Amino acid sequence: MKDSEKWQGVVVPMVTPVTAEGRLDEAVVDTMVGFLVEHGVDGLFVLGTTGEGASVPREDAVRLVERVVGCAAGRVPVYAGLGELSDPRGGDGNAYLEKGASVLVARPPTRLPAGQLPRWTESLLSSLDGPVMLYNIPTLNGVSVPLELLESWAGHPRLVGIKDSENDAARLRRLLERLGGRPDFSVFVGVGALMAEGLRLGADGIVPSVANLIPDVCVAMWRAARRGDWAAVETCARRALEVASLYQNGRTLGESLAALKAALAVRGLCGHWVLPPLLPMNPAEIEGVRSTMQTLQLLA
Repeated sequence: MKDSEKWQGVVVPMVTPVTAEGRLDEAVVDTMVGFLVEHGVDGLFVLGTTGEGASVPREDAVRLVERVVGCAAGRVPVYAGLGELSDPRGGDGNAYLEKGASVLVARPPTRLPAGQLPRWTESLLSSLDGPVMLYNIPTLNGVSVPLELLESWAGHPRLVGIKDSENDAARLRRLLERLGGRPDFSVFVGVGALMAEGLRLGADGIVPSVANLIPDVCVAMWRAARRGDWAAVETCARRALEVASLYQNGRTLGESLAALKAALAVRGLCGHWVLPPLLPMNPAEIEGVRSTMQTLQLLA
């Protein structure tokens, strides 16, 4: 949802449906988009970490953006991930904008020294023709975007906010103290365990991978925060963490993505296939996911 220049709400980091051959499954893209939009989400984020963005072939990536935009039909904005950009002047950001993406999301290259971040950011913002959101996820690329850098760039006509996936409650609190509440800069929380607290502190939205499975719970959390019902927020947050444990606990990131797709396959929403170098779950593993889903009352 967009209020003037403010981006906010529940933005789903959507999985990328693929066939057994590793190509985009466009019919299933339609199914996923319909399911998520009908449950009231405020945005769709494609080609992110959950969407295996780094592994999607370029042709399929551009087509995915186009297909999701078409299926969303203006009901929600589409955020398109650019992944890790060593040279911000490259990449397909402007191609995604031409296909209808509303916001581009980019993270710094792995191990980029902090002293080079300002130049990288300047190059990024000057090379793209639309709104840009930074993506802070140090567990993936070893780079923590400094709050000082964010403050120095906040207000730039291209930079609209940050998706912060650093699992650090103290940093999130400082981030919101320094940049929360600005009309021209949005803070999205990308760590499930910090979402309830982030909303209480004034975050503009959440980006929960578990919303692929239970968008209704995530939307209820956001709406409860908007009306100040913090007991309801905590109830929803506990349920979201409980369901997320289905595919996250005890697994690497790649394994968790395969387990999430397996859970979606059990629900009949998406195939269980993942892109190399990830490996899909085998039938026995999928049955284990199904059993846990029954315990969690995720199956009718």
